[in-house]
Amino acid sequence: MIIYDRLWNTMREKQISQYRLIQYYHFSAGQIGRLKKNEYVSTHTIEVLCKILGCNVEDVMEYRPDDSDSPDSEMPMTAGPIHRKR
Repeated sequence: MIIYDRLWNTMREKQISQYRLIQYYHFSAGQIGRLKKNEYVSTHTIEVLCKILGCNVEDVMEYRPDDSDSPDSEMPMTAGPIHRKR
Protein backbone atom coordinates (compact mmCIF):
# COMPACT_ATOMS: atom_id res chain seq x y z
CA MET A 1 0.00 0.00 0.00
CA ILE A 2 1.24 3.49 -0.80
CA ILE A 3 0.72 6.03 1.97
CA TYR A 4 1.25 9.78 1.95
CA ASP A 5 2.01 10.49 5.63
CA ARG A 6 5.42 11.83 4.64
CA LEU A 7 3.75 14.45 2.43
CA TRP A 8 2.03 16.11 5.38
CA ASN A 9 5.29 16.16 7.37
CA THR A 10 7.18 17.64 4.41
CA MET A 11 4.50 20.28 3.92
CA ARG A 12 4.77 21.25 7.60
CA GLU A 13 8.57 21.49 7.33
CA LYS A 14 8.32 23.63 4.19
CA GLN A 15 5.48 25.69 5.70
CA ILE A 16 3.16 25.06 2.78
CA SER A 17 -0.48 24.54 3.71
CA GLN A 18 -3.17 22.72 1.79
CA TYR A 19 -4.85 26.09 1.29
CA ARG A 20 -1.67 27.47 -0.29
CA LEU A 21 -1.38 24.44 -2.59
CA ILE A 22 -4.91 25.10 -3.84
CA GLN A 23 -4.91 28.91 -4.01
CA TYR A 24 -1.33 29.75 -4.95
CA TYR A 25 -0.22 26.68 -6.91
CA HIS A 26 -3.69 25.82 -8.33
CA PHE A 27 -3.38 22.26 -7.03
CA SER A 28 -6.61 20.29 -7.21
CA ALA A 29 -8.60 19.99 -3.97
CA GLY A 30 -9.78 16.62 -5.28
CA GLN A 31 -6.19 15.38 -5.48
CA ILE A 32 -5.56 16.53 -1.91
CA GLY A 33 -8.63 14.54 -0.87
CA ARG A 34 -7.29 11.44 -2.61
CA LEU A 35 -3.90 11.88 -0.94
CA LYS A 36 -5.55 12.19 2.49
CA LYS A 37 -7.31 8.86 1.89
CA ASN A 38 -4.12 7.20 0.55
CA GLU A 39 -5.90 6.61 -2.76
CA TYR A 40 -4.37 6.41 -6.23
CA VAL A 41 -2.81 9.56 -7.68
CA SER A 42 -0.79 9.74 -10.87
CA THR A 43 2.96 10.01 -11.04
CA HIS A 44 2.38 13.43 -12.61
CA THR A 45 0.69 14.54 -9.38
CA ILE A 46 3.63 13.26 -7.34
CA GLU A 47 6.03 15.07 -9.68
CA VAL A 48 4.12 18.34 -9.28
CA LEU A 49 4.20 18.01 -5.50
CA CYS A 50 7.95 17.33 -5.55
CA LYS A 51 8.52 20.44 -7.69
CA ILE A 52 6.38 22.64 -5.44
CA LEU A 53 7.95 21.33 -2.23
CA GLY A 54 11.48 21.05 -3.60
CA CYS A 55 11.78 17.49 -2.37
CA ASN A 56 12.21 13.88 -3.50
CA VAL A 57 9.54 11.22 -4.01
CA GLU A 58 10.45 9.53 -0.73
CA ASP A 59 9.59 12.79 1.07
CA VAL A 60 6.02 12.52 -0.25
CA MET A 61 5.12 8.84 -0.17
CA GLU A 62 6.18 5.42 1.05
CA TYR A 63 5.31 1.80 0.41
CA ARG A 64 4.06 -0.31 3.31
CA PRO A 65 3.17 -3.94 2.66
CA ASP A 66 -0.31 -5.01 3.67
CA ASP A 67 -2.04 -8.40 3.79
CA SER A 68 -2.78 -8.42 0.06
CA ASP A 69 0.96 -8.10 -0.63
CA SER A 70 1.80 -11.44 0.97
CA PRO A 71 3.36 -14.20 -1.18
CA ASP A 72 0.14 -16.22 -0.78
CA SER A 73 -2.01 -13.56 -2.46
CA GLU A 74 -3.51 -14.26 -5.88
CA MET A 75 -1.63 -11.49 -7.75
CA PRO A 76 2.00 -12.32 -8.46
CA MET A 77 4.59 -9.80 -7.30
CA THR A 78 6.56 -10.18 -10.55
CA ALA A 79 5.38 -10.87 -14.04
CA GLY A 80 6.82 -13.41 -16.40
CA PRO A 81 8.28 -12.60 -19.80
CA ILE A 82 6.10 -10.87 -22.34
CA HIS A 83 5.76 -12.69 -25.65
CA ARG A 84 4.72 -10.72 -28.70
CA LYS A 85 3.29 -12.09 -31.90
CA ARG A 86 5.25 -11.29 -35.00
